[in-house]
Amino acid sequence: MEQINILIIGGGIVGCAIAAEVSKRWQDVFVVEHLPRVGMATSTRNSGVIHSGIYYSPESLKARHCLEGNRLTFEFCEAHHVAHRRTGKIVVAADERERIPLEALYQRGCENGVKGLRLIDAAEIRAREPHVSGVAALEVPSTGIVSAEELVRAYARVATAQGTHIVNRARVVALEPTSAGIRAGVRIGEDSGASTEELANSDASLERIEARCVINAAGLYADEVAALVGNHSWKIYPVRGEYCEVRGTQSQLIKGLVYPLPHTHGLSLGMHFTKTIWNTLLIGPTARYVKEKDDYERDRLPIEDFVQGARNLLPEISNKDLQLAYSGLRPKLVPPEEHGSADFVIQRDSTAAQMIHLVGMESPGLTAAPAVARQVAEMAGEILN
Repeated sequence: MEQINILIIGGGIVGCAIAAEVSKRWQDVFVVEHLPRVGMATSTRNSGVIHSGIYYSPESLKARHCLEGNRLTFEFCEAHHVAHRRTGKIVVAADERERIPLEALYQRGCENGVKGLRLIDAAEIRAREPHVSGVAALEVPSTGIVSAEELVRAYARVATAQGTHIVNRARVVALEPTSAGIRAGVRIGEDSGASTEELANSDASLERIEARCVINAAGLYADEVAALVGNHSWKIYPVRGEYCEVRGTQSQLIKGLVYPLPHTHGLSLGMHFTKTIWNTLLIGPTARYVKEKDDYERDRLPIEDFVQGARNLLPEISNKDLQLAYSGLRPKLVPPEEHGSADFVIQRDSTAAQMIHLVGMESPGLTAAPAVARQVAEMAGEILN
């Protein structure tokens, strides 16, 4: 049985950022990813926004890691030539009723330590975004955009250069704590659509690895990985976000990033406008609970739903200007019958002490990834040193 230092379960942006961080200090680091390539799920099916940290409760992990991650992500992109742009954004109050929540958002951003925030009036909105309708806005200069696919590949490339082994089409189907660490059963080259139970009972060869430290960064499947060591503390509820792309010359109606006020129920930041690295214009994401963790396309929303939401800020948009784009899934910890949002979970297992769980790593996970990686590396050091 092969013995290694660190096994990272999940090759999304968080898992790859952790690999890039921990492989600076330890050899024998392995990443297993059940899809054919790293970053194919939540990590790249999003808006590609480098967030500032204005939305999250002060002292929360999301606030702390987003603020630090913003700086670290820009630095990493510069150092490793990842396509990105510091664009800033505006969060717009569509009418007078939204002034008070806009000012509250400004105060929260200040409490969280976000620099350069400024409330602007309707004239300044028009000067920045001539086609956007609103009575006031919050200007957030530290926000940016990035090619999410390039970013996750760059983390993986750095990790590999430092000796990390990344194994795709591989799924952990069993975890057993031992006196020396955790023994993992890994199916390699299996159908990514098969369930963990089906893979565990498969006749295909089962590779066994004993790791001194296991890091659960499995995204949508983090609750199922935790359950392999008997930890049933969390349940992931997939929430699908869908996007439309604005076609033709109408894509020039927006110059940068334009957001509405976030949903009061905490499900998402609202359907916003994103001018991408490639100068296309996206509208989205929507937010809707789905039953399956791979349900990206079933029962897609009609274009009319996007137009209705978009017209609050961009009155000129019409059905003929849009076409359906991609969709993504967020690993929510809040069930459909409840309201609000949950913080990141980053903690060692209560019984399998050599295991670190990262659960509910939704937005701002892309931005927060390098800061999260630093925390996890310190936690791994407590296990390995």
